[in-house]
Amino acid sequence: MLELINVNKAYAEGRKVLTNLTYTLKAGEYVAIMGDSGVGKSTLLNLIAGLDTPDSGEIRINGVAISSLDDDAATQLRREQFGFIFQAFHVLPHLTLNQNIALPLLLNGAPTDRVNHMLIDVGLQDRGHHFPRQLSGGELQRVAIARALIHRPKLVLADEPTGNLDPDTAHEILQLMRKEIKTNGATGILVTHSHAAAATADFVLNLTKDGLHPVKSERSE
Repeated sequence: MLELINVNKAYAEGRKVLTNLTYTLKAGEYVAIMGDSGVGKSTLLNLIAGLDTPDSGEIRINGVAISSLDDDAATQLRREQFGFIFQAFHVLPHLTLNQNIALPLLLNGAPTDRVNHMLIDVGLQDRGHHFPRQLSGGELQRVAIARALIHRPKLVLADEPTGNLDPDTAHEILQLMRKEIKTNGATGILVTHSHAAAATADFVLNLTKDGLHPVKSERSE
């Protein structure tokens, strides 16, 4: 599903952040990536998402190099097959929760009857007609998570998705993410500083200047 082949990336000031990074993730695998601050975890997610480009090397989705796609094709790939949960919610303020969560379905020309079910899953079943300004930061994060999962993406990219949630809600959301990833045979990547969050993944990788290294995960069901 996802191949990283000798990926290199440096920051604008010239400091290398990713060096000859090579790794393969199969469909259905859910991995947590941990590492020190500044090591490049969020940068790696942006590269995989096609929101940034590597200085050299290649990132392939189902055998297709993202860099080989024109803007329209890359946008269509992200719209149809990717689900993003980043630290910034990117919830649209002029749309209700129902409309925000339904957006990926509408863009893909799919029915929106799953929206109510997803609102229930993230504990916002009575808030569908509210606007983002009426929600707390934790509630906005749940909206972002619901929107990322609503269209059953084949690649889920999550950057600290539970950072604004209390422990109990975080646990419920992480279990929902895992269920959706496994049910849909998707590939999931969770970037987190939380060992409890990482334990919900199939396995954990530690990102260092020398690459990605497996570490033991004590996943909780």
